[in-house]
Amino acid sequence: MTTVVLADDEALLRKAMAALLPLEGEITVLAEAENGEEAVEATLRHEPDVLVIDLEMPGVDGLGAVAEIRRTRPNQVILMLTRHAKPGVLRKALKLGVQGFVSKAAEPSHITSVIATLHQGKRWIDPDVSALAVVDDCPLTERELEVLRVTGEGYSVAEIAAQLHLAQGTVRNYLSNAMQKTQTQTRHEAARYAREHDWL
Repeated sequence: MTTVVLADDEALLRKAMAALLPLEGEITVLAEAENGEEAVEATLRHEPDVLVIDLEMPGVDGLGAVAEIRRTRPNQVILMLTRHAKPGVLRKALKLGVQGFVSKAAEPSHITSVIATLHQGKRWIDPDVSALAVVDDCPLTERELEVLRVTGEGYSVAEIAAQLHLAQGTVRNYLSNAMQKTQTQTRHEAARYAREHDWL
């Protein structure tokens, strides 16, 4: 028997999964959560074999919840449900150690078999989701993205340099490169452009 916590803000979908998954396989749903905060709380309280979590949720989203859970339960097995899997988001999820990705349009029987696969210590990424992850259209380096991420929080060049332990000139170079690659006039525009394209 595999124990599961279900986290999805769409009540109808969540309730349907809670009812259908146990019918499809040996699954016990320990708890349901309708947002990221509840997902964290339920996972830490119930310690399920697998957390099934929606990527897009109000407040703390799926990625935020996973990052929080990883601090306390670094080995928690996680299956992420996604409707619009963008490359940047998938990369972040993989970095957080998410073991599985399934489309929200998948049949309950498929979700059940993926849960079993993950519980056995394997990984699973739906083909339509993995195809999106491979299409990496981000021209920015990790460092340029890092500098833009901090810029987006409103820090000055000096503050960014201090925060990332870089020289101010180096920060300016990264920002200049990022502005050229995004064809924007200011670092704030570059940060906004990167965010809109899901690179941050």
